Amino acid sequence: MNAYAYPLLIKQLLKMPMAQASRREIVYRGDQRFTYPQFVERVQRLGGVLAAFGAGIGSRIAVMDWDSHRYLEAYFAIPMSGAVLMTVNIRLRPEQIAYTIHHSGAEILLIHSDFLPLLAKVREMLPTVRVVVLLSDEPDPQIPEGFAGEYEALIVGATLHQFPDFDENTEATTFYTTGTTGMPKGVVFTHRQVVLHTLGIMSTLAMAGLNAKFSREDVYMPLTPMFHVHAWGIPYAATMMGMQQVYVGRFVPETVLRLLATERVTVSHCVPAIMHMILSAPAAQNLDLSGWHVIIGGSALSRSLCEAALSRGIDIFSAYGMSETCPLITLTQLRGDLLDAAPDRREMEIGLRLSAGMPAALVDLRIVDEHMRDVPRDGKSVGEVVVRAPYLTPYYVGDTSASDALWRGGWMHTGDIGAVDENGYLRIIDRVKDVIKSGGEWISSMDVEGIIMTHPSVLEVAVVGGTDERWGERPVAFVVIKPGAVPDEQEIRAKVRARSETDQISRHAVPDRIIFVDALEKTSVGKVDKRALRARIAGVRRE
Repeated sequence: MNAYAYPLLIKQLLKMPMAQASRREIVYRGDQRFTYPQFVERVQRLGGVLAAFGAGIGSRIAVMDWDSHRYLEAYFAIPMSGAVLMTVNIRLRPEQIAYTIHHSGAEILLIHSDFLPLLAKVREMLPTVRVVVLLSDEPDPQIPEGFAGEYEALIVGATLHQFPDFDENTEATTFYTTGTTGMPKGVVFTHRQVVLHTLGIMSTLAMAGLNAKFSREDVYMPLTPMFHVHAWGIPYAATMMGMQQVYVGRFVPETVLRLLATERVTVSHCVPAIMHMILSAPAAQNLDLSGWHVIIGGSALSRSLCEAALSRGIDIFSAYGMSETCPLITLTQLRGDLLDAAPDRREMEIGLRLSAGMPAALVDLRIVDEHMRDVPRDGKSVGEVVVRAPYLTPYYVGDTSASDALWRGGWMHTGDIGAVDENGYLRIIDRVKDVIKSGGEWISSMDVEGIIMTHPSVLEVAVVGGTDERWGERPVAFVVIKPGAVPDEQEIRAKVRARSETDQISRHAVPDRIIFVDALEKTSVGKVDKRALRARIAGVRRE
């Protein structure tokens, strides 16, 4: 038998747009445009550059760049060479960036000129890095001493690399989670896992009928950083489908809005804070945003943000996942059978959009108690979300104990508390570490935040537990007020109290303290840093 085994390698994802002769382009900031044949040639030339530097199976190659066509080329060329793409979280502290690059064992570093001052601070902490390549948006950049060259010049002079077949279980990518305690943890994904995740995204979105549509006719522009979970894995799917793709470079709201209009973008994804920034930007007020499909992840989609986006014609909906899950676990899709049967169709639609959605293709999801027993699927019974899928990270790099804890019982433990209703929709109640334990009850900080966000003056809110001698913990709300609004602590507290009086939330959920702040501390990927907020109130007694 001489049958071809067809390993699931990332290079297979490039075959469809070429076979179908896609006439779409990869666009960078509106200034540079590449056809798919040009893109594939650049990927091959980057492979030639890497081979000339001695990269091969198992080599680690780190990238520090803004969202760009260069990053997309690295998404393919590096793992297709058999090397491992290490995406550097540029928003970490310098010592954490140095730690992650060194811990990954990176030998080659591709770095944007904007990050050269940072590299100067940590270069001595990177003994494994033997080759550094400059990435630049300037037409004739000055190459720093000791660098191997500039990306574009190297690409032009490189040979077209022929990418070999190898075992589909070869590591393809690695990056580091953005936990708020200790140093970041490294996760890895194989070629097989990236390909299956890509197919999972495409097949899940193919089920959509009333929202969340995604096809080769769309124009895709990611608004989450490409260093984080492969920009949620969607660039791989967009490339396989031969879609028009737009990359914004460094995130600037005005640039995003300009490209939305000029490139006629139809599909994006981002965290809630980014959507807030876009909708509140002056340039957005007279811009037609109808027909824009936006996936919200990273943290919960609030009702107020959902309604604000819907009022502008945006198809906004939620997805759920983690760095460790590649990341898609669930996606919110509207279902006609549920909407048609609902007494209030609009209310049902909002509720579905705010949920975390239904499990994606190939995902097994359970809600379990502390003994790993399933809880009822009634939308009320809560437990930890545990999952299985063919693309979940198998371990944390060099951390056996954390890996064992992640996969205890043969299921990946997300650390999230959730509930699944009778229709299969997941609702995330809270992170295990963020649930507030007050008066013998568990209070969801996310539920309290959702209520406070209904106040018309509130722009952002985060609720954490503050130590209390009598109740154990009591909710403390950090609130950012909209520009020009007047803070009103009593009105905000009354919003929560009114829900508690109708038994929609515990009476213990009414915040003891409301602290007005100019901004909420965020992690490097835009999530609210609740550990930092808890630190701010540590030792503060009730007044």
